[in-house]
Amino acid sequence: MRLASHLKTSGTATALSAVLLTAGLTPASGAPRQAPAATAATLGVESSGPVFNNPLGTPAEQNAIRSKILQYVTTSPAGSSITVALYHIWDQEVAQALADAHTTRGVHVRLMLDESTVSSRPTDPSYGILRDALGTDTAQPSFVGLCPVGKSCLGRPEFGKSINHNKFWLFSQVDGASDVVLQTSSNMSPSAYSAFWNDAYVVTYNTGLYNAYAGYFSALVGKDWENWRYTSSAWSPYKAYFFPYYPGTGNTTDTIWNTLDNVTCNYTQDGVAKHTKVRVGMFKFTRQGVADKLVALKKAGCSVELVYSSTDSKDSSSDGTTPGTWETLHSVAGLTPVCYHQDHDNNASTAARVMHSKYLLIDGMYDGSINKVLWTGSHNYSGPALRENDEALLKVDDSAAHDAYVANFNTVKAAAQPGTSDSTPQCKGVVDQPE
Repeated sequence: MRLASHLKTSGTATALSAVLLTAGLTPASGAPRQAPAATAATLGVESSGPVFNNPLGTPAEQNAIRSKILQYVTTSPAGSSITVALYHIWDQEVAQALADAHTTRGVHVRLMLDESTVSSRPTDPSYGILRDALGTDTAQPSFVGLCPVGKSCLGRPEFGKSINHNKFWLFSQVDGASDVVLQTSSNMSPSAYSAFWNDAYVVTYNTGLYNAYAGYFSALVGKDWENWRYTSSAWSPYKAYFFPYYPGTGNTTDTIWNTLDNVTCNYTQDGVAKHTKVRVGMFKFTRQGVADKLVALKKAGCSVELVYSSTDSKDSSSDGTTPGTWETLHSVAGLTPVCYHQDHDNNASTAARVMHSKYLLIDGMYDGSINKVLWTGSHNYSGPALRENDEALLKVDDSAAHDAYVANFNTVKAAAQPGTSDSTPQCKGVVDQPE
């Protein structure tokens, strides 16, 4: 059976709900209702909008995303559901909060994790807490499930190693809101809070978007990679894209390349000549076609800015001579990439401080209209993120949200080390930065 996430964007909410019921997931009820967007780092429960952590800030600022998730977990009422797709959870308090939601309040709690959340840290107690409280039977209303060893839930085995890299949380009901989607770049681990710059975007009261994510979760549970097809689902002012992108090869089936291909660099507004601004904040940037497209946009007159943590380069290539994205992104005047890859504690064995968000911001002429739009999620600009990994990407068509992300981008860029002096092994991909 093809699950809801296999439906095309034009599929109706009714059809999606029917598939969710067949899959054993309860769709949200009622028509989509939009709460106004909020741009503050701390959101009211009812608000849709961004949340950013700050690894350079106070403990409260470092834990901003974690605190928002815990707020939703601890206020989910009996009979509601919490649905989570996550790469790694190494946070005993969060795991216990999820366990307690199920055992003490009767919340249906479902998680699908990458198998490495267990195998790469076997002594961490988080998975054991979830396993003991929820069980592992994915046919039950509550469970914690794992994708196959060395493979994402939906990646094709012939493509080699892949991961469930998702980082989204769904809450059917919390104290003050319903149909909550929280899409983030953050794993649940101490480094994610205190060393990595991360973002989250919260959507409330949008039944269609909630159900689209829930349908994708059903596909992850089913692990039916043979019938998986890349899909997207639009529920204004949002659009979700679910990976891996299969079938497809080349730039024309690259979600980010196609997005950038919709940018017009030069336009006139109220009689004034203007240039579209493109900003990218990215953990890993190794997709050559996307790098080529950014350079082309810069040459065409766009303003292009980039903060990143890792690329690939001739220095990281197998033959030591083949250029990569680092060389491409440094090939045009006026495009000055800024690397954030800082060994902040002078201890090579601990996680470096990095830009871990994965967002794209466009301000100007996009898809024939003057607009401000953003895309964010778990999706790095790497080959595996496109074709092999389980990933979700969220488009937000909202000017206030875009501007909040620009403020975050500028904050990270100003703090970045080594900054523009980025001809380093870490920035050029010679030294790998693990998730």
